Amino acid sequence: MIVNLVLAGTKCLAGIVGHSFALVADGIESLGDVVSSSIFAVGLWFSIKPPDEDHPYGHGKAEPIAAIIVSLALVAAGVFIATESISEIRTPHRLPAPYTLAVLICVVLIKVALSRYAGSVGAKIESTAVTADARHHLSDAITSGLAFAGIPIGLLINQPTADAWAALSASPIIIVNGLPQLRYPFAELLDTAPPKTVELEVRWIAGSVAGVTGLEKCFFRKVGFRYYVELHVLVPEHLTVREGHSLGHVLVHLEPA
Repeated sequence: MIVNLVLAGTKCLAGIVGHSFALVADGIESLGDVVSSSIFAVGLWFSIKPPDEDHPYGHGKAEPIAAIIVSLALVAAGVFIATESISEIRTPHRLPAPYTLAVLICVVLIKVALSRYAGSVGAKIESTAVTADARHHLSDAITSGLAFAGIPIGLLINQPTADAWAALSASPIIIVNGLPQLRYPFAELLDTAPPKTVELEVRWIAGSVAGVTGLEKCFFRKVGFRYYVELHVLVPEHLTVREGHSLGHVLVHLEPA
């Protein structure tokens, strides 16, 4: 968030002074990144809160809700940039200053690094919100990259609207980048079954417990950073209730083998 604030201020200032709308639009999107990062940070904070009397399964659903908000913010940023780009193309203005290219190079490098880092963390902890934030960083890098291409073209052909066209061409990429990300948090909210590899791992772990002779049904869903699993475990029929209790706890159903 701190990096995005610095980038937003730098890009907006350089864009206004250097007459580059693409750079100003890029700075506005960075401000949007700060807002979206704040939202998903609050979502993560809620999601890691322990279960309580009113939320016996915890608060994990706050995490995909935050991811949905971040993804929608990304789509909204793309629409905003498209609208403002069209307005800028219709309005006469001066050519961008050459030094804005140096700003854009730094921005692209920083944003790609942020996207890769956030993406690796999101994959590691299986967080839809952090992954969505990584996509947001990537969209910012794409916008800056296209602006970097548009500004020198405008300088070469003496066309002030070139950078606005570059910003306009970035908007559909940003929108397309945000829409697919809605699928994952919605799937989590709807308790869609996680990948088959997760079920295989659950079955392997449960089957390796001493006293378990087999497994039947295996239902599970992702809630925040946890999986809630319901198992039908096969145990020897001669076990006592006490012995069976030592094998199965909450949401585990015992059946005689």
